[in-house]
Amino acid sequence: MSEQMQQIVLAQRPEGAPKDSDFRLETAPIPEPGEDEVLVRVHYMSLDPYMRGRMDDAESYAAPVPIDGVMEAGGVGEVIASNSDNFKPGDFAFGMFGWATHGVQPARALRKLDPDQLPITTALGVLGMPGFTGWAGLMEYGRPKKGETLVVAAATGPVGSMVGQMAKSLGLRAVGIAGGPEKCAMAVETFGFDACIDHRAHDTASDLRKALAAECPDGVDIYFENVAGKVLEAVFPLMNPHGRIPICGMVAWYNEGALGGDASGGKLTAPNLWRAILVKFLSVNGFIITNHWDRYPEFLREVAPKVAQGEIAHVEDVADGLENAPRAFMGMLNGKNRGKQIVKLI
Repeated sequence: MSEQMQQIVLAQRPEGAPKDSDFRLETAPIPEPGEDEVLVRVHYMSLDPYMRGRMDDAESYAAPVPIDGVMEAGGVGEVIASNSDNFKPGDFAFGMFGWATHGVQPARALRKLDPDQLPITTALGVLGMPGFTGWAGLMEYGRPKKGETLVVAAATGPVGSMVGQMAKSLGLRAVGIAGGPEKCAMAVETFGFDACIDHRAHDTASDLRKALAAECPDGVDIYFENVAGKVLEAVFPLMNPHGRIPICGMVAWYNEGALGGDASGGKLTAPNLWRAILVKFLSVNGFIITNHWDRYPEFLREVAPKVAQGEIAHVEDVADGLENAPRAFMGMLNGKNRGKQIVKLI
């Protein structure tokens, strides 16, 4: 094809927080689909915190984005050419197309979407990787039980809001932590949390811990870890014996590579942390959602009808234009988004 597409590549590896010069907007030829491949015009793409880790050349569970390589992302859009019997022009699909207006993927790597059932953007958030991450992490590693107390930070994001809503549906007390009064109001009024604490209103982990303790009088049974940093320092001493901590992310440390501090009120030093895990019989599980895709059909069967019926709420924050993706991404890492951050490309 002679037409051109746009894409954003990694211009250089960030030192600390990403900045504009770490990205570059390029024009490239639209690729031709090969055997059993499908070409999609991307309508919306996803921005997620894990992408920050892909920008670093460090040992991890997945390879980093190479310098001059297209930034990684899931996207949804319309099929415009297909060499597969499973897709035809006019179909809609989800795939890992990157930060780009067009993408080619093998048909086996795509998921067909029905825009008449639910908006296609739900495949990026509430019914996509983030929502599935919250559901799978809570059910497999949180092991929720009616009457328990759960705490989750980034409570209004697509992962945290799924965790809180699932916990409430199972009879738990759900306490959220979010940045700012507007997000805290959203956690309670839109997502049904019992309470939400504004971490920005508490300068220290000790002050945040006092506010949490007031909302968790029976302690914390499940802490779904999304952010680490000050929040982890605040929550950890409140954990009950036999508590569970699914570790999903640590966005507060992504730009620093830092390890914080103290299990009993100060810094979470390794000896204090390890001792608390021992004497409280805690289960601390790191997990990567790609190891759990076999449960994705189960997730869709359970959750998709609830989304369609309005029983599971979701909020999307839409930035307009591929050229604005870097700024939206940097804002998301600083908590400026309201709900699931996506970018509209068409």
